[in-house]
Amino acid sequence: MQSFPDPAVALVEKMVAAAAENPAQAIAFQGAPGANSHRAALEFDPDCLPLPCFAFEDALEAVKSGQAGSAIIPIENSQHGRVADIHFLLPESGLSIVAEHFMAIHHALMGLGSGPFEAAYSHPQALGQSRHFLRKRGIVPMSYADTAGAAAYIKELGDPSLAAIAPALAADLYGLKLVEDRVEDSSDNMTRFVVLARQPLDPASLAGQDAMTTFIFEVKNVPAALYKALGGFATNGVNMTKLESYQKGASFAATMFYADIIGAPGNPAIDRALEELAFHSKELRILGSYPQARERP
Repeated sequence: MQSFPDPAVALVEKMVAAAAENPAQAIAFQGAPGANSHRAALEFDPDCLPLPCFAFEDALEAVKSGQAGSAIIPIENSQHGRVADIHFLLPESGLSIVAEHFMAIHHALMGLGSGPFEAAYSHPQALGQSRHFLRKRGIVPMSYADTAGAAAYIKELGDPSLAAIAPALAADLYGLKLVEDRVEDSSDNMTRFVVLARQPLDPASLAGQDAMTTFIFEVKNVPAALYKALGGFATNGVNMTKLESYQKGASFAATMFYADIIGAPGNPAIDRALEELAFHSKELRILGSYPQARERP
């Protein structure tokens, strides 16, 4: 399945046509109209032209091909952790992170009627964020490519025993009944998005403001390599706010690390820490330096 449900197609075609008239103003996102990423694009830039794409790869390709000036992609959620596959997709895309955006996430239960419902469709992240709500009501979670697309799919199926977990906006867009709002298990449910573009920001342009730098690296295969590689951040007083590992290839012998630090190249402490990291690493790639959207402690 590589297309949107019929109830979403007309909306998608209209938004694609608008973006085609001014690609530089378009922000690509994964999902059908009404998805959380659609909301995030409009929050980040109210004057943008949101461009819906079926998959994350499609949103990134839209930027690479010039269909959109940028893409907004969720990378982690406060309740459910990192978004699957993002750590692989960002480096492979060749794009650079130029901004970040935080958005409170609220989910709603919607369907053709008021229930009871046997199953609810949504993106795996949304299902995970609402798992206690669904389990308490005996509703079986069913995975779908995105939240708003799930709402359109329920409309297309026409089965009153099925529901969707999606932003409340999707109920209006696809003519569904909003049965219950704010069904997420945590009231402080928050998702961090990054904005990607073809060209990186010049770190010098971030001088005098709080910034973040994101990078990936693979340490050399020697004892205590990770300890030595990270030592430069401690000795230079650089705050690392995120460090996650993921496997490179199928051998389970090469581990990549994804990291965020406060600051940007050009700061002597950052430069020294990255130089030491590079010395102990087989690979080091900066994915972008960009302004902080939220202060880190």
